[in-house]
Amino acid sequence: MNLFFQQIINGLTLGSIYGLVALGLTLVYGILHVPNFAHGALYMVGAFMSYFFMVDLGVHYWVAMAGSAGVIAVLAILCERLVFHPLRNSPPIHDKIAAIGILLFLEAVVQMFWGSDFRRMTSPFTGIMNFDGLIIPEQRLLIIVAAFVLVFVLQMFLRKTMTGATIIAMAQSREGAFLVGIDANRVAMMTFAISGALAAIAATLYAPINLVYPAMGHLVIMKAFVIIILGGMGSIPGAIVGGMIIGFAEAFGGFYISTAYKDIIAFGLLVLILSARPQGLFAKGAH
Repeated sequence: MNLFFQQIINGLTLGSIYGLVALGLTLVYGILHVPNFAHGALYMVGAFMSYFFMVDLGVHYWVAMAGSAGVIAVLAILCERLVFHPLRNSPPIHDKIAAIGILLFLEAVVQMFWGSDFRRMTSPFTGIMNFDGLIIPEQRLLIIVAAFVLVFVLQMFLRKTMTGATIIAMAQSREGAFLVGIDANRVAMMTFAISGALAAIAATLYAPINLVYPAMGHLVIMKAFVIIILGGMGSIPGAIVGGMIIGFAEAFGGFYISTAYKDIIAFGLLVLILSARPQGLFAKGAH
């Protein structure tokens, strides 16, 4: 029974990371209709920035996380202002090509400074908690708690603040938002900043139990796209539920079937669920 509960912890850990990355991705898509393929590169740069702050500057883990979130939020705003905004009236394929260009550029910059080696980032939360035979590493518990807190804070921000209301208004109707005088540029920058910060925080949370390397965002962003398609493009609840579905499917599939197939499970689930429900699990729109 403890092995079963161990997989629940593993599923919650994976689902939390995937959900945070997908959440940022779905915010951008739901509001600006931009499939930001560069989001995986922002996740990767976020991990390297935290590594830089902790290893090279010697700051504490929490300070490194906050610094990384701030840097990636600014980087995401620059991507929106310098790349996506000028392309807003171009054919949709231009956004996709530009996003891939950003991804390749950021990976090249990181390799120029840090090389292509795998690096390990430490964390102050290295303890192991034992609940009657159920082993829970502190870092995994931190990931789960942090993800739920961030989702709650984001929901409160969207529902209880004026800025959050403008983001929801843009997601529901761009034309209506323009008519009531909402500044679309400000909303776009805010959305990209939140998206980038979430990616950086997710990367900093996951890096201590994973490795830091230039290609670390590839598989994560592929799964994040699976999640937002699964949950319904642009749906915030869909991103969270989809992340948990993929996380649990990988954890249990890897344990009971084979770890060799755990990455294929996400894409198999996508095919199965979309066959039954082509529009995804949730209706489109920020909720």
